[in-house]
Amino acid sequence: MDIITLIGLTTGVVLLTGAIILGGQPIIFVSLESILIVLGGTLAATMINYSWDKLSKLPSLIKIAFAKNNHDSNEVISLLVQFAEKARREGLLALEQEVMEVDDRFLQKGIQLVVDGTDPELVRNILETKLTFIEERHHEGQGILKQMGRLAPAFGMIGTLIGLIQMLSELDDPTQLGSGMAVALLTTFYGALIANLVFIPMAGKLETTSHDEILLKEVMIEGILSIQAGENPRIVEEKLRAFLAEEDQDTAVEGVGEVVMEDG
Repeated sequence: MDIITLIGLTTGVVLLTGAIILGGQPIIFVSLESILIVLGGTLAATMINYSWDKLSKLPSLIKIAFAKNNHDSNEVISLLVQFAEKARREGLLALEQEVMEVDDRFLQKGIQLVVDGTDPELVRNILETKLTFIEERHHEGQGILKQMGRLAPAFGMIGTLIGLIQMLSELDDPTQLGSGMAVALLTTFYGALIANLVFIPMAGKLETTSHDEILLKEVMIEGILSIQAGENPRIVEEKLRAFLAEEDQDTAVEGVGEVVMEDG
């Protein structure tokens, strides 16, 4: 669980709820009809826009948005440097057993191609093609949440129009106008709140996570090709650390643990 994501969502809910309570009469902000219009309309429109196969991944997307980012660039670079050292000492075939202990399928596939004697240009093409499809799947998941973020305020406005129509139909009873207007505006409030506190931030979190994973896999590609070319492990390390932010490049290469990452 990514604590900062949970803290952000909790802080937003607590502060907004506190502001509502301090304003008095929090019960006026509760409207089942408005919730049904916003959530029901958003989900229905999303179902029209995407196939079931794509929508069935929504729970896993939400899980990823709240998951801790396990993409440790320094750990991966350390592992690749270790592979480069072993390949220089014992040859590429010596990596066959080592790579079976790596849990990242992308890295495992790349090293296996090298061990099998695949042409370097073909290795790059295969891995870059896999990377392209991973990135497309990530964009697809982000697109679902971004679309829901666009739809929620729209259905909030639709709910407001419905409320106004119902209110205007009761013009013969002026005492109902104030409460009717309040209920009508609640749907706009719900739509804006859900979009800007839930859907859009989650899409942004997925985009950040995707960027980190894609960068890490680009590091893997360069490392794999450097190992295949028989480059000096120190040169391999310097080359791969060039991908990192400046403050991360000075991190020393220490013990190498088991790499556990999702393939996206």
